[in-house]
Amino acid sequence: MAATLAGEAAARDADGAFPAASFQALREAGLLTASLPTSLGGQGVKGAALLTLLRQIGRASLPVGRVYEGHVNALGLIQRYGTSAQLARAARDADRGELFGVWNTEDGPGLRLEAGPGGLTLVGGKTFASGLGHVTRPLLPAEAREGRMMVLLPTGREPGVPDPSFWQPLGMRATVSGRVDYSGARVQQEDLIGQPGDYYRQPEFGGGALRFLAVQLGGAGAVVASARAALRELGRAGDDVQRLRFAEVAVRLEAAWQVTREAQRRLDALPDGADPAPLLAYVALARTATEDACLLAAEAAERAVGARGLLAPWPTERLLRDLRMYLRQPAPDAARLAVGAWLLDAPDAGDPWEEA
Repeated sequence: MAATLAGEAAARDADGAFPAASFQALREAGLLTASLPTSLGGQGVKGAALLTLLRQIGRASLPVGRVYEGHVNALGLIQRYGTSAQLARAARDADRGELFGVWNTEDGPGLRLEAGPGGLTLVGGKTFASGLGHVTRPLLPAEAREGRMMVLLPTGREPGVPDPSFWQPLGMRATVSGRVDYSGARVQQEDLIGQPGDYYRQPEFGGGALRFLAVQLGGAGAVVASARAALRELGRAGDDVQRLRFAEVAVRLEAAWQVTREAQRRLDALPDGADPAPLLAYVALARTATEDACLLAAEAAERAVGARGLLAPWPTERLLRDLRMYLRQPAPDAARLAVGAWLLDAPDAGDPWEEA
């Protein structure tokens, strides 16, 4: 499966098309339902095992990893907040190959859910809608009078008005993350997932960042592997300068991965009703460590292989563009500020990162 994902990545970067063959491979491997409980035909993959899977997929193809993470996220939200009937329907859809996603990003004033004489309708749209035209079960957080609601809207019934011209990116072209206008789309009661405010409920919302960190670290691993192959081809892998450079990269990437795994362990172990603040600070630590490690890996690869290693047929250039683009997740500075605040506001006694 990994060979299929990696093999398709260059072609889809070149033509900007969606990696359909890769997602067919994921379906055939049972991965579109892997995160669902075994009682619904899934494999019950969650926690650290899910992070490992996401890292492996991200290493094979960051665009596929990005869209697959959204699929897993949507199914997780339905499992956590939906009814048993909604979850069973989602499981059947995923087994048939329907692709789920979470489209939360929007331009102001955003997507609104309005009630009128004819029922519920949407006004507004979404941006950075990854998998646009291929994700058939987008989960759309929308502002309602009572608060932010999740709407699972089948595209076969309400496709919206897509604007693929929005997506002219540096990297991650194959995610096809366009803009879509849902104004006038009708929403049925069965499309509503959970209660107002569930989407942002903590610690699940903040802890969800750990999934994309795993994908990013997989992408960084691919960058390092490509740079290593180029150095070997160029006869420079034995240079002391290169070994020193990549020693630092290895330390940072492995540290980021272990902090991410530890954050997931703490998330899984957090009792219901417990204060999520210490965990969310640790997630921010993982975010900061991962961003720094991935940026260091990208710079090391660029410096190591030089201009020659950034030319075809080496994939390093494409992998670097994808990684640098995917690192631009929401509010990285806020995560860094949270780390500093947690450290500097901590009591004098004890380790601020140790579990209570």
